Amino acid sequence: MAHREMEQTSAGISGQTILEQLIRNAEMGYFEMGYSILLPCIFNIYLHPDDYARLRSVQDLIKDDARRALTAKLAGLNGRSGLLGKRKGKKEYKIACRDWCFEFYADTEGAVPQGDVEIHSELNEAPQPGFRGTKTTLLDREPTVGGSAPRHTTRRAPEKIFAEIRYEDDSGPQTYYVTQNEITVGRGGDDLSVDLPLYTEEEVSREHLRLRRDPAKNQFLIVDNSRNGTWLDGRRLTRGVEEVVPDRAEIGVAEVLKLQFEAKR
Repeated sequence: MAHREMEQTSAGISGQTILEQLIRNAEMGYFEMGYSILLPCIFNIYLHPDDYARLRSVQDLIKDDARRALTAKLAGLNGRSGLLGKRKGKKEYKIACRDWCFEFYADTEGAVPQGDVEIHSELNEAPQPGFRGTKTTLLDREPTVGGSAPRHTTRRAPEKIFAEIRYEDDSGPQTYYVTQNEITVGRGGDDLSVDLPLYTEEEVSREHLRLRRDPAKNQFLIVDNSRNGTWLDGRRLTRGVEEVVPDRAEIGVAEVLKLQFEAKR
């Protein structure tokens, strides 16, 4: 999961940060069916014990704001199709419960630092068959790390970073650290995992492009695997033909969004 960058303050986590991460979790945890799309409606919110104690008296107010924010997000999704990926026809976004449900917990295991939040969500009060819920974690405001980390968890950045990719999709401004020699980029899907998932319009292919690092030459190469095209510094790439990427480059994805690529030496 890519991470929304925010400034951490000495006062600990803010209510706005919690709301933003709840919305992000709902966007990432959708479950598509034949005629409708379910969003998670039950959220367990884990805070550092100091943050939990500080917010204990205003939890009900945060819950009220969260209901309003998620209800507005649901209405917005029903007004614009394709926000969460590939959509065939218009499907109604809904929740399985009558209302949103939020519970706050103090993280007594020490996994959540002060100023951060971890959110676990479910589609319904009883877990759905084959669905284990979505977990999003905000840790130390670090960007998403490439590699084998779970898609919905933000991890600390490792020492060795080959490149950095900055972009903004439907989930907000993001930074992705490239820490392996090859990554796939696209919308992904339930049956197709990509290293860098983009939450954007359906014009972006599920696996839109690949970036490969040549360790011997210490350079990156890119190949377009999409229907609607990939651009490198304004020039459209030939599908299936690998080309060298400059150390600093702008990668256009289906004329929907742009990735700012920077190699690290």
